[in-house]
Amino acid sequence: MIDLGQKAEKLYVQAYSDAEFQNPVPDNKFSALVNPATYNVSYKFEFDATQAPGTSGANMKFNRILPGDFHFDFLFDATGVVKDMSVLSLGIANPFEKPANVTEQIEAFKHKIIDYQSDKHRPYYLKIHWGELLFKGVLKQMDIEYKVFAPDGKPIRAIAKCQFAESIADVERAAEENRESPDITHERVFKGTDRIDLLTEKIYERDIHYINVASFNSLDSFRNIKTGSKIFFPPLAK
Repeated sequence: MIDLGQKAEKLYVQAYSDAEFQNPVPDNKFSALVNPATYNVSYKFEFDATQAPGTSGANMKFNRILPGDFHFDFLFDATGVVKDMSVLSLGIANPFEKPANVTEQIEAFKHKIIDYQSDKHRPYYLKIHWGELLFKGVLKQMDIEYKVFAPDGKPIRAIAKCQFAESIADVERAAEENRESPDITHERVFKGTDRIDLLTEKIYERDIHYINVASFNSLDSFRNIKTGSKIFFPPLAK
């Protein structure tokens, strides 16, 4: 059951100057006045669908995982209609303690989130925080739609549709990839339902190396491996 008396945790975006997200930019934290009801996260996978001549189909060979995308809309409002509400379908962008016009709100948002770093020759890296959500990336695209105007033509409501792209530091990415690489030694604890050939295939993507694995671990039998035994899978010879 939701505790209606619990204070809502606000979504916020923090700018960082480095790809490792170790150096937050002072005063470049942007908070949404109202939390979103929804947001979208998308993941894309790239496959090679090259088909041999004369065949009726193709084996979709995995190529790479593309960076994930996070989609979120910020609402900038100076109509006075939107107050502090518990839930809306949009985040209410309000970087000022006192009401400001929409143009000033958008400029403040751009300053905190997408300003160009002259010393780095690039915009900021960003972390999006909200509850269990922690998204690390960069602002890939922002489209601003002006919705409502005052009699003098000044915008008093606008929506910024933001698309963030996931960003992982090279050191972190390399460490993650190496943990699953067949070029390093892996260790597995053998379970009663395991089979040495299937474990070998999972790590090397081919089961033909199971004899080498058995020899490396001085196994007398493929079938009588004790549950709880540590099995080591060495790097493949180059």
